[in-house]
This record gives sequence, structure tokens and C-alpha cells, in this order.
Amino acid sequence: MFVSRKRLDKAYKTAKRISFDSTSKFIFFSDCHRGDNSFADDFANNRNLYYHALKYYCKHDFHYCELGDGNELWENLTFKTVFEAHKNVYLLIKQFHDKQKLDLIWGNHDMVCRNPGYVKRNFYTYFEPTTGLNNPLFPDIKFHEGIVLQNKDTAQEIFLTHGHQADSWNYTFWKLSRFMVRILWKPLNVMGISDPTSPAKNYTETIRIERRIKTWIKENNNLITIVGHTHRPRFPEPGHVAFFNDGSCVHPHTITGLEIENGQISLIKWDTATTDDGYIRIVRSVLEGPKNLEDYKTD
Repeated sequence: MFVSRKRLDKAYKTAKRISFDSTSKFIFFSDCHRGDNSFADDFANNRNLYYHALKYYCKHDFHYCELGDGNELWENLTFKTVFEAHKNVYLLIKQFHDKQKLDLIWGNHDMVCRNPGYVKRNFYTYFEPTTGLNNPLFPDIKFHEGIVLQNKDTAQEIFLTHGHQADSWNYTFWKLSRFMVRILWKPLNVMGISDPTSPAKNYTETIRIERRIKTWIKENNNLITIVGHTHRPRFPEPGHVAFFNDGSCVHPHTITGLEIENGQISLIKWDTATTDDGYIRIVRSVLEGPKNLEDYKTD
């Protein structure tokens, strides 16, 4: 627990700080695991859901915060492969960046993005084969370990991070984990065998990780903390430990996230539904909330 505390302390103290108020709108997604569109690409099944949801948030002027593992850079050797597989998705995310409403956090599966040089080489521009030119993608983008949203009226803070700080195997030994995934588990995943190193597939480890983060939250005056990593959505009632998890974008036929709007927070999902006429449409549903952020504030 001591090591997890130190890592979470560091992520909080070095976090990018963003001011917000009751008019601000945020959408938090994590664990998209965008891959190469192969059988091992878990994101591919939900790509249309995700794209439709982002179009909604872009149209309604939300600020998009991606809380780690957006890019599957363990299974895939290069970001170029991932970009080419999901180019339309990245060009949509680019619209948030162009409006200065995009912030990215690195997780264990895209931990290479903590290296500014890697980010500059891979994320600033992309090659457009139709013109033979490099076009802007996310110029000057920075990936962060943590972000703190601070209410400029009440000074209330919301801490955003991936959550693998409480998971030593996937924080300290991430290169070994990456090696095992690339060499062993990606081929087996195609055959339907899950990676046992992932907390999303290991309920016991998920509970341990959540317990460590909750202890840190309580030690920090019940600071509202939003993470991903375990893929398990969490939405506490006011008065309980303020531990939120936005879930993931690789649930079977469903993506989950957290929204902040009008000073309230909600857990939402996007999935498909069939109309009475037999048409399939994408729908947004509220799973929990909305709850007033101020109800989670402690003195």
C-alpha cells in the first residue's frame, strides 16, 4: 500500500490543473484499447458505438478526457498500425483537440506516451497517402499521468488518473507485461483465451486495486477520484468513499463513461436497441446519477 500511495501522490502533485465551473461539460472514457482491427482488437466490435458517442459529445461541446489505455500499444508494435485501422476515429478526436477540449492520460497499455519524444513522433502529425504530405493530428499534445479539475467557484477538486498506480505488476513491470502480451497472449486471445495479467479479467486483483485507491482517497480528505484500468464501472453515493470508475469501451456491445454537466456527475452507457419497426439504433442511457458534485465535498 505504501508504494501505491507514493505513486498516487506523485500523479496528483504533478497533475495538469484545469479550472471548471457549473457551465463546464466533460466526458470521461478510458480503456478503449484501440488496436489494429484484427481478431485481437477488442475495440473493433464497439468502434461504431464509440464513434457515434464522440460525435454527440463533440456536437454538444463537451471536453473529452481519455483516462489511459486509449491506444493498445502492448499488442501492437507501432501507433501507425493503430491509426490506420481507426483513422476516422482519430480524425474525430482531432476535432476536440482543435477546439482545445482534449486531454489525454497515459495508462499501462500506452505507457510509452509518457515519453514526449515518442508522442511528438507519432501523434503530432499523420501521413496522408492521397496527398503525400504530413498533416496535423494532435500538434503539441501532451499525455499526463494525472489531471486535476478545480472548481473556480468552490475550489472543489476532482482527480483523474488511469489507476494502475495501485497495480505494481502493470506499473513497475509493464515492459515485462507488454512482452508477455505481444508474444504469448495476443495469439492466444485470437483463440479466445484471456490474458490473466489483466485486472479486468481477474476479479480478486480488481478488488485489491480498488481497495488501495479507496484507502488513498480517504487519506486525502475523500478527494473525488476518477480512474479506469479495471474496466469495472463504479459510482458511489454521496457520503461514501468518492471512488469513481468510468468502466471501459470494450464491454461486450457496450461502452461506459462518466459525464459532468450542470455541476452534476452521471455514469452513462452507449449501446444498441431495437425499435418497434425492427431498426437498430445507438442509444445513450444513464446508469447512475446525476448527482451533485458538491454533495461529495468534505470540509
